[in-house]
Amino acid sequence: MHASNIAAHPRAQLAGVFDVVSEAAAKVGAKEGAPVFRSDEDLFASKDVDAVLIASSTSTHADYIEKAVAAGKPILCEKPIDLSLERVDRCAKTIAHTNLPIMLGFVRRFDPTHRATRAAIRNGDIGDLHQIVITSRDPGMAPAAYIEVSGGIFRDMTIHDFDMARFLLGEEPDTVSAVGSRLVNTPLMERCNDWDTVSVILTTPSGKQCLILNSRQAAYGYDQRVEVFGNKGMAISENRRTHESVRFTGEFTSRGAPYLNFFIERYAEAFNAEIGAFVDAVENGTPPEVGFEDGRLALMLAEAAGRSIREGRPVKTSEVA
Repeated sequence: MHASNIAAHPRAQLAGVFDVVSEAAAKVGAKEGAPVFRSDEDLFASKDVDAVLIASSTSTHADYIEKAVAAGKPILCEKPIDLSLERVDRCAKTIAHTNLPIMLGFVRRFDPTHRATRAAIRNGDIGDLHQIVITSRDPGMAPAAYIEVSGGIFRDMTIHDFDMARFLLGEEPDTVSAVGSRLVNTPLMERCNDWDTVSVILTTPSGKQCLILNSRQAAYGYDQRVEVFGNKGMAISENRRTHESVRFTGEFTSRGAPYLNFFIERYAEAFNAEIGAFVDAVENGTPPEVGFEDGRLALMLAEAAGRSIREGRPVKTSEVA
């Protein structure tokens, strides 16, 4: 998907692809008419490569970030930076000297409707912000092989919502409370010591609240909603459908189209806008809108949420940091 988005973007060119699964790289390269690198070393050494997009397995992200910085290549890296906050901190120290743009793939920040909801806060349309509700439910459980190495729901799934909470709140949360259940696939969750149904409450020093609701399975499709509430009103970013036609009969009124099925469809505009924002940062040499530290802070909230469930209490972010 990322390769296709780069190739199709009017301000970017796909300079080449690399994958440890050579067949996958060859397939993408042939589809997009791009060279295929034999190794990551060849990619980072190539003078034809101005910047890199890292969409490899999570365990390789920090290593590739460090290699790209050493090669002088700006970076757009998928979330999370790593499953370990300690590894992220070591990476931060390794690359601390660089001024290269390093952008994290928190794509939901670039969704037009989510951004309009944030603007309603910044413009004062809803008055003083009091509460945020973020709903994020997948249409179905990911394969077991993926779940087993994902790092858990907070690092893999909720981390997008932690970033969205920070994006909207305008203030860093200092307290995290979380509860979790195993309702979708109990045997898999027990084996992985994970949860498939979670609720998280983030609280800021001034008392603003953000409730995050996650499930690994929603029978009606990909459920993505954001609600912001203030003393003068409310703004909502709703689910998306293939069309907005409404049917009226003598028996019922119904919207005819289901929700968009998954993230690639739901956030298609956002993924393209993300590439554009990265190109801006590379061409202008400016810090990206969502950077390395945003990735670290989102992972810190994930760590706090996991500790909250395990210990059955609210956790201060200072305990994790």
